[in-house]
Amino acid sequence: MICCAAVLHTSPFFMKNHSHAHHHGHAHHEVFEPAHPERYAAAQKSTWVSISINLVLTFLQILGGFVAHSQALMADGLHSLADLLSDFLVLFANRHGNRHADANHPYGHARIETAATLILGVLLAGLGAGLLVAAALRLQHPQAVLAVSPIGLGIAIIALCAKEGMFRYMLAVAKRVRSQMLVANAWHARSDAASSLVVVVGITGNLLGYTFLDLVAAAVVGVMIAHMGAKLAYEALQELVDTGLNEEEVAAIRATLLATPGVRSLHDLRTRKMADNALVDAHIIVDPKVSVSEGHYIAEAARNAVLDAHHVLDVMVHIDPEDDMQAKPNVHLPNREALQQQLAEALAMPELLQQRLVFHYLDGRIDAEIYLAANFADAPALQRLCDQITASHRVFRHIVVAQCCAQK
Repeated sequence: MICCAAVLHTSPFFMKNHSHAHHHGHAHHEVFEPAHPERYAAAQKSTWVSISINLVLTFLQILGGFVAHSQALMADGLHSLADLLSDFLVLFANRHGNRHADANHPYGHARIETAATLILGVLLAGLGAGLLVAAALRLQHPQAVLAVSPIGLGIAIIALCAKEGMFRYMLAVAKRVRSQMLVANAWHARSDAASSLVVVVGITGNLLGYTFLDLVAAAVVGVMIAHMGAKLAYEALQELVDTGLNEEEVAAIRATLLATPGVRSLHDLRTRKMADNALVDAHIIVDPKVSVSEGHYIAEAARNAVLDAHHVLDVMVHIDPEDDMQAKPNVHLPNREALQQQLAEALAMPELLQQRLVFHYLDGRIDAEIYLAANFADAPALQRLCDQITASHRVFRHIVVAQCCAQK
């Protein structure tokens, strides 16, 4: 009739992916099957578009900056070169991050996207710092700064339009497939557009006679690149050290769990981000007298409710019969065999070991239920004896005697 479940962690997501890994063995070496085909295809397409544009811009900006004597344009060209390299990094992360979960990676490979974002951020921060230092050194000798050719302004305007268009395209794709890495790459393209705008202003100032403005623009581009890189690296690092979701998201998940029928309360709700998803751990409190199967059902219902309502990769639900943050611990209590023996000895009934006994570990004590055969002679007398025992027993708090119905 009654019992409480301990820990539930039967995840269809895990079972599906483990099954996939075991069934196919080394199949992933032959045919790559992305875990999220739509996201993978969109990322591949948008990244190849970015590669094509950045390849052309790198050539135009570096060569044009050299010919037009524009340090700012050359700096922006190096920025485009960094973008080109980061695009190849995105392709690598997108392919390997979309693999199915396997025995060595039971939570999937989504963190590869995070690692790629971290590497990209560090590279951008280093590049930005280098450009800033180079521009600062050249500003020490403003008399050596040359006037920029008007062709540099034309190339800078072309780069500005191309990068702004690329940003709008990539952000739309990233939002459609909900990819953190693609969002980061899109905003990276917006920072590129902003740096190209600075270059346009700097070259324009140079053409108007303020020759030092080209170097100032180069320095500003360096600062913008370094800032964006540091921000990306910091956010990726936060995720790699298992930073949880924000308060609003956690509160929403808590509300979903509490709304599940059978969940009385919960505690120890923990979350951690994994790329575009999150992992959730929760301790839910249910009626301590429900059966194991009912407790399991409630936990599965709570888990599925969170998966359906939130952008969550998986939920691990631990079932508690009471708030173990407040109640007395039960780990010091005897196990089932020892409890059966103690009860049989206390009642002087060796035959009790053959009866159905149910034990509830609650608040540091034991509530027991004894189910006797229908032809048992004197159940009321046994109940009175049990009441006498529980009045002073250090382990048993309450004992209920019941008779089973006669078998038909």
